[in-house]
Amino acid sequence: MQSTNKKVCIVTISLAKGGAERSCAILSEMLSNLGYEVHLVLLNDAIDYPYQGEIFNLGALKDGNDNFFKRWKRLSLLRKYLKKNNFDCIIDHRPKNNYKREWLYHKRVYRNQKVIYVAHSSKKEEYVTENPAKFAKICNRNVMNVAVSKYIETEVLQASGIQNTATIHNAFNPEWNTESSELPEELSGKEYILSYGRMVDDIKDFRFLIEAYEASDLAVRGVHLVLMGDGPDKGSLEQFASGTRSKDYIVFLPFNPAPFRVIQNAKFVTLTSFYEGFPMVLVESLSVGTPVVSLDITSGPNEIVQHEENGLLVSERNIPLFAAAMERMITDSDLYNRCMRNAKPSVSQFSVSEIGRKWDLILQDV
Repeated sequence: MQSTNKKVCIVTISLAKGGAERSCAILSEMLSNLGYEVHLVLLNDAIDYPYQGEIFNLGALKDGNDNFFKRWKRLSLLRKYLKKNNFDCIIDHRPKNNYKREWLYHKRVYRNQKVIYVAHSSKKEEYVTENPAKFAKICNRNVMNVAVSKYIETEVLQASGIQNTATIHNAFNPEWNTESSELPEELSGKEYILSYGRMVDDIKDFRFLIEAYEASDLAVRGVHLVLMGDGPDKGSLEQFASGTRSKDYIVFLPFNPAPFRVIQNAKFVTLTSFYEGFPMVLVESLSVGTPVVSLDITSGPNEIVQHEENGLLVSERNIPLFAAAMERMITDSDLYNRCMRNAKPSVSQFSVSEIGRKWDLILQDV
């Protein structure tokens, strides 16, 4: 471990449920192991992932009767916390979807602080607000504006007039699959493909995956489809799946903070989202040796997946095309074995050592 006297504060919505939140937890571990004093500010009281550092949990102050005055009080407490600790840098991972709120953070909460904003999504409205031109003026006063994919850096940040940018992909921990994890009883003895994530279907489009699975011959071959996660659309997706011919081969599992065995035992993992930032589902899967089949959506997959080398990229949101790609990954043993051999080496550049080095280079200059 290196020695550094620098103090950093990671601001995040939570340390639970999503890929962006997991990336914050991993960042806290990376920086702690590099010798930084790490603090984490949570806006919601939710922790699923392992982390390192001191927690300041503003979410624990929320109650069922939240209002403007209580939110203002929490922001005031955050301002006092930042001033008291005199951080060398604040790394802010919050979505930036409201210009007035971001102006308030800039003028009051982060006043006279050195700040890095991190953009996790290719959907512009989520990270450059409804007023990108004015928001860019705030961002251009930051130490840096980090994108988690090259597409986000060029097509979201720079296209909005944000100048001081860099791409640092999200990291995975090479030792993550050594954490305690068991295969659920529902999967015992089953051959299956997997998709996992928060079940918000206007983002993840699990319905498309179910339809593509139904159009394929995987169920006939005895290969199950496993959908793992929780979210507001889970009930409707279960109902939709129950009306398919393949219903007996579709398995729903709850969110699992340690999903490693489920991923590792899958034949392959799929991604069918409408949009992503940097889809950790693909990186995590490849890191444990599991090939992937992904739509070639905006931002992320083509920075991770080398077509026919560690997985398959499907060029358009087309049910027959995606069904054919899934069938090919099952039936073409040469392709499958090649993708499986290449899976782990293909994501070495996203390991904590490589990504931690990039963060360290930025933070040492602050």
